[in-house]
Amino acid sequence: METSLVLPASDGRLVTHRLGRPREFPVPSSPPTSRVAFAAAHVVGVPGDRTALDWDATLAYRRHLWTHGFRVAEAMDTAQRGAGLDWATTRELIRRSVAEAHAVGGGIACGAGTDHLPPDAPVSLADVRAAYEEQGAFVEGEGAQTIVMASRALARQARSADDYREVYGQVLRQLTHPAILHWLGEPFDPALRGYWGSTDLDEATDLVLELIDEHRDRIDGIKISLLDADREVALRRRLPEGVRLYTGDDFNYVELIRGDGHGHSDALLGVFDAIAPAAGAALAALDAGDVARYEVLLAPTVPLARHLFSEPTYNYKTGIVFLAYLNGHQESFSMVGGLETARSAVHLAETVVLADRAGLLHDPEQAAARASAVFAAAGIT
Repeated sequence: METSLVLPASDGRLVTHRLGRPREFPVPSSPPTSRVAFAAAHVVGVPGDRTALDWDATLAYRRHLWTHGFRVAEAMDTAQRGAGLDWATTRELIRRSVAEAHAVGGGIACGAGTDHLPPDAPVSLADVRAAYEEQGAFVEGEGAQTIVMASRALARQARSADDYREVYGQVLRQLTHPAILHWLGEPFDPALRGYWGSTDLDEATDLVLELIDEHRDRIDGIKISLLDADREVALRRRLPEGVRLYTGDDFNYVELIRGDGHGHSDALLGVFDAIAPAAGAALAALDAGDVARYEVLLAPTVPLARHLFSEPTYNYKTGIVFLAYLNGHQESFSMVGGLETARSAVHLAETVVLADRAGLLHDPEQAAARASAVFAAAGIT
């Protein structure tokens, strides 16, 4: 039976959209081997409580990602770090997720940053170092790989590239296992403008490469979230042998993961949270050497990804949680801090259309009913 729903359009009209049939994505029998693929996972809020998490639904979503072959990148910006998730809750999220990973044999790495420092109080470089060290020690103590996240506090306090060298050098020397560096660009967090000591991205890249060269035995790789495929490829080609480039480019991931004659990017992507069935099947095809099928499976997700991460990019999390709700992975469209309201009804309506075109609404009747309820609550019927 055909399923349809009424959606708000950008010109103020209401239009009827008929949902297509969902695509069938084979579930991989094991994690990919030709690429390392992390999905940055979202968290599930509790209706009426702006700070609490629905732990059952949050952990169930990690199991969903592991089922499709991904490692989980925990407590990242996709999980609302710096956007409502406090350190106390983050600690519990890391603790529970790592325990779950160990129980099911899933891969996991967790973000360590400085976000427990007061956002408006003066801090020193020593405070920033100590904050990184505290969080890094906690992550490693729980048994997870560390992702050294970009720090708003460091961006405020640093006066030169040397300050970044000092802080990152000290932090990396304190870690026991190789970490993943995280370069989060300004579109994802305007507070990180000028990170690495310069607004000139060529100068910033040079500093990053110097850090990696100096501490290469303590660095597994670096995640780049600049939404600039050419810059990512150029950096990838300059990395020392054995240091991975984890793409964080939610616009150009298909070609960056596929690679070229000089190499490929691995992945640490927020969009994988939303497109896990398609992406997991595509990576399995790539493992089998079937590049054409990889493209057929993954390319239709790109219009959806570009919409989810459209400006203001940092609000992408709202669309990701909305899709998880439509697909039955959580019982409410609720986010920490009430960020479910960060995108307009028109933006959410286009999310429905593009997810449908990508074949990612696995139960169209359920998706239509849930989307209609969201729009009705916003006064759109």
